[in-house]
Amino acid sequence: METTTTVHIQSITQLHHLLQFPKPKHPLVSLIKFEDFPEIKIEQRTRLVNDFYQIVLKTDCPCKIQYGQSVFDFDEGVMSCFAPRQVSFIEKDFVFAKAGWQLSIHPDFFRGFPIGSRIKTYGYFDYAVNEALILSEDEQETMNNIFVQLQKESLLPIDNFSQEVMIANIELLLTYCDRYYNRQFITRKAVGNELLNKVENVLNTYFKSDQLDKGLPTAQHIAEALHLSSKYLSDCLKQLTGSTTQQLIHEKLIERAKERLSTTQLSVSEIAYELGFEYPQSFSKLFKSKTQQTPLQFRGSFN
Repeated sequence: METTTTVHIQSITQLHHLLQFPKPKHPLVSLIKFEDFPEIKIEQRTRLVNDFYQIVLKTDCPCKIQYGQSVFDFDEGVMSCFAPRQVSFIEKDFVFAKAGWQLSIHPDFFRGFPIGSRIKTYGYFDYAVNEALILSEDEQETMNNIFVQLQKESLLPIDNFSQEVMIANIELLLTYCDRYYNRQFITRKAVGNELLNKVENVLNTYFKSDQLDKGLPTAQHIAEALHLSSKYLSDCLKQLTGSTTQQLIHEKLIERAKERLSTTQLSVSEIAYELGFEYPQSFSKLFKSKTQQTPLQFRGSFN
C-alpha cells in the first residue's frame, strides 16, 4: 500500500521556505506566480494542510482534474479556494501549473476588518478540490487583472493604506468568485439535472435497503455517495431546485410517509420507525411543518 506523507504549513514564511522563495515582504500575505515556481518533484503521495487561506488561479498545467463527472484541462482557467486546515492530496509525480497565481492569506491579516467574518460565509471555500471553478476566457482575464493589481500593490513600500488596498482587492476577487460559481451552477444545468437524478437514486436505494435501521439519511451520506462535498452539493441543488440537500431529504421522507399513511394500516409510530426516525414525535412534527396536517389528519382525509 502506498504511503502518504503529511506536510503541515503553519505560516506564509514557512511556505516561502518550502518553495525556495525569499521571505515574504509581509508575513501574513503572499502572492506568487506559478511561472516563478522552482522545479518540484513529488516523490510520494502527500497530504497537504495549510493554516491560511489560499486562492489559486491555474491557466496552464499538463494534467487534468475531475469536476463532478467530467474531466477538464487546467489550461481552461481553473480557480480553487482553500480554507485554513482544509486537507488536500497531491499524488506522486504531480506536476504543478506553469502559469497562474497563488495568493496565500493568513486569517490574522483580516483581523479587525469585516472580511474576517464574511470570508467564512463564502461556501466555495468548503468545496472539494475537484469542484473547482472553471473560468471562461473573459472571466479569466477579469481575475488575472485583479491579481496583477494585487501584485503591483504588494511591490510598493508598505504604508498606512497598504493593508486596506490589498483587502479591497481580495474582497473584489472573492465577490467575482461568488458571481462565477453562481453562473457555473446555472450554465451547467444539464450536468445538474444528471446530478439530481443521482441524488434521487441514492435516496431511493437508502429507503429500499436496511440502512434506515441506522437512522435518517443525511446530507453528508448523499454527498459522500456522489464523491462531492456537502456544501457544493447543497449549493448546486439549491440552484436547480430551490431546495438544499436536507430539504430534498425531507421532501422524500414526506412523500414516502404519505404513501404509507394512505395505503397501509401501520400506526404513525410504526411508519416513523420504518422511515428511520428515532422518535415518532419528531416524525409528526416534521410532517405537520411540511403539510400543515398531522399524520392522522392526513390519513383521515382518505376515509
